[in-house]
Amino acid sequence: MVRAGLTPDRITAAAADLADQVGFENVTLSALARHFGVKDASLYSHVRNLQDLRTRMAFLAGGELIDRIAAAVAGRAGKDALAAFAGAYREFALERPGRYAATQIRIDQSVVADSPELRRTAEITYGMLRAYGLEEPDLTDAVRLLRSTFHGYCALEATGGFGAPRDVQRSWDQAVDALHIALEHWPREGENGEKNHD
Repeated sequence: MVRAGLTPDRITAAAADLADQVGFENVTLSALARHFGVKDASLYSHVRNLQDLRTRMAFLAGGELIDRIAAAVAGRAGKDALAAFAGAYREFALERPGRYAATQIRIDQSVVADSPELRRTAEITYGMLRAYGLEEPDLTDAVRLLRSTFHGYCALEATGGFGAPRDVQRSWDQAVDALHIALEHWPREGENGEKNHD
């Protein structure tokens, strides 16, 4: 008998909390069943399998992350918006490591199209970058630059990967400044594929 009140959303939230405590890769259906005091089989009435649960966690965490980012960038533009975006991203990654890890998994593209969280993430991210005058395919390239820079920095910081005495916040600020300069002087790709340097 499934405990009253057990729902996909409740299971997903508990899984996200557990991920922040023990790590995303260590979240299992068995651990969640123990948390709720039910048998493993009871969870399959609400989630199909571990991959389904991880996808739900990714959407939950992605929604929470973009909520933070949206609040941070509201009313800002240019470098101020970029710095606010970056700060909210880093804060979430360091404070919610399990949830953050969930946002990095690969999700089936047929599922992505139906996700309001991911659509909102794209709208806010691309909207910020359009303020720099970017259009496709440069927009996609710029998104990849930001994501790889932010993710790489946060991953190294979270594991103590920066050993030099230089303050990591100062280095982060410098990195954001460098990204702003890069975005302002983006080597735009013309229709013939050639680079047009500002």
